[in-house]
Amino acid sequence: MLTVPQQATAALYYIQHRLASDPQDAPLLQDKAFCSRLERHFVTLFGIFTELYGYRVDCLENILALIRECGNSWRDRPDDLKEMDAARDKDPEWFLSNKMLGGVCYVDRYASNLDGIKAKIPYFKELGLTYLHLMPIFLAPQPHNDGGYAVSSYRDVDPRLGDMDKFKPVAKALREAGISLVIDFVFNHTSNEHEWARKALEGSTEHEGYYWIFPDRTVPSAFEQTTREIFPDDHPGSFVQLPDGRWIWSTFYHFQWDLNYSNPAVFRAMARELLYLANCGVEILRMDAVAFIWKQMGTDCENLPEAHKLLRGFNAVCRIAAPSLLFKSEAIVHPDFVAQYIDPMECQLSYNPLQMALIWEGLATRDCQMLNQALERRHNIASGCAWVNYMRSHDDIGWTFADEDAVELGKEGFNHRRFLNAFFVNRHPGSFSRGVPFQDNPRTGDCRISGTTASLAGLETGEAGAIDRILLGHSIVMSTGGIPLIYLGDEVGQLNDYSYMTDPSKWDDSRWVNRPPYPSDRYAQRTDRNTDAGKLYEGFRQLIKLRGQTEAFKGGRLVGFRTHNKHVLGYQRLGTSSSVVCLANFDDQPQWVGREVFQFREAWDIITSRKIDLNEGIHLMSHQYVWLERR
Repeated sequence: MLTVPQQATAALYYIQHRLASDPQDAPLLQDKAFCSRLERHFVTLFGIFTELYGYRVDCLENILALIRECGNSWRDRPDDLKEMDAARDKDPEWFLSNKMLGGVCYVDRYASNLDGIKAKIPYFKELGLTYLHLMPIFLAPQPHNDGGYAVSSYRDVDPRLGDMDKFKPVAKALREAGISLVIDFVFNHTSNEHEWARKALEGSTEHEGYYWIFPDRTVPSAFEQTTREIFPDDHPGSFVQLPDGRWIWSTFYHFQWDLNYSNPAVFRAMARELLYLANCGVEILRMDAVAFIWKQMGTDCENLPEAHKLLRGFNAVCRIAAPSLLFKSEAIVHPDFVAQYIDPMECQLSYNPLQMALIWEGLATRDCQMLNQALERRHNIASGCAWVNYMRSHDDIGWTFADEDAVELGKEGFNHRRFLNAFFVNRHPGSFSRGVPFQDNPRTGDCRISGTTASLAGLETGEAGAIDRILLGHSIVMSTGGIPLIYLGDEVGQLNDYSYMTDPSKWDDSRWVNRPPYPSDRYAQRTDRNTDAGKLYEGFRQLIKLRGQTEAFKGGRLVGFRTHNKHVLGYQRLGTSSSVVCLANFDDQPQWVGREVFQFREAWDIITSRKIDLNEGIHLMSHQYVWLERR
């Protein structure tokens, strides 16, 4: 019996023969760069494709069609993007630079439209951005679209923002400014207004196969024995009923229909879409809802092994036809599952929801033991990959720590989450926070938390220490390793926006409270050190500048550092010419770290630009952070 590599070699020979016999495809075989990448990555793609679809008689013909589509995409790829491909092939870990800095925003909220984004490039350069994530920009149903995550077309921009003829020049302008464009790729579903969905409703057998559609409740009820409800307020279970009486899989909102990846035609269709976006100048795709993309009876249909195979298959497609494109995973699940998506062959980047949640947990409890534990155990990931670290996102905060980790520190997971929920929505004595509950269940205390960084940290009500909390949190984001990400506007202290409560299309989704419009008054104050906006902006700019000057902050590896003080976080970053010990006091009171924890007696504090004598330890003021460099 032939091994998989032997089968792949035979299949590739057959495909090359078929391509050579077609006058339109034959020139592709003269492209040495393409052929080299095809030979290098074909065995991976073949192995995954045959594992998923090898039972089908048309498996090999689907692979042939996929390679043709890869070739067509490569042929259409602009020359400047091919030059970028070649440059990044020589520097594959470019995104691990200590000069990397990410920003994220909604186009309409932050800049009105794509022209507005282009006009803000000078500010992005002023701030130091090298990575810009534009939240969903594609055509979507109105007014209900899950914040743009119900995509009706990946080839059409929301007309309120512009069109593809505007999108491509924006991508190029960002690239020329040294800023990589990041967008969302909603992997699990389309909107019910997508062309594929409309054709499925019209009775197209081909497009019915793109979704999970059943004539009655028999199969849906069987699946729902083991799947969970994601948005029970929208609809019960995992399926919704169509106007003609049939049932379709809809994990999230009723207007988001799950794609059927057990059909190779869906794999190929989505591969065409992501390659099209890569050729438009997108450099990083955030892979949305990847945990849900494979369905199997008798399971919860989340984080299944086939989901990882699919991602690896799409990654192989990109290595062949758009080699510099990177994937970023988004999985707000148990930390063990988050880590499973991070791999050079799968997702090279990943959001770091655990660090984000535990920064807030530490600020609430004034105890950083859970964050310290997570950094020691869960921070270091596969070589050639990076965390995207952040203090908050466009979404809600979920307390995704592992219960087994919490128990080791004397905290019971359910009760601790209830405390955190109460604290951050100002239902706990002594809370400084003004968060808003999302999907609140007062009976059980279960909810998630919405709010801007400033409002969650206490700036909205003028709480003491609010600015210091914001900067302390971002000092961790900037220094633990990976790509730091700022929700644009947070660097000037934007506050909660409660206007969503008067908009019928948004009033049932509190996450809009942390998606405020561009805070023009605060940006106007950013150079005035007498204002909150000015103090914050100066602090952010200092952190960004110092990070870029500190060689030890390259890469992502982190070494634990025990301070023996539960209020003071510690960790080390090791460079080739120096090392840095980072300390951060989460308490509202001054704290001391004794001399016995230091193996050196003198260091340079990068933050304050002064020499620190450690013979008697170090005294940290409330919410103070230091970066102690030893050359």
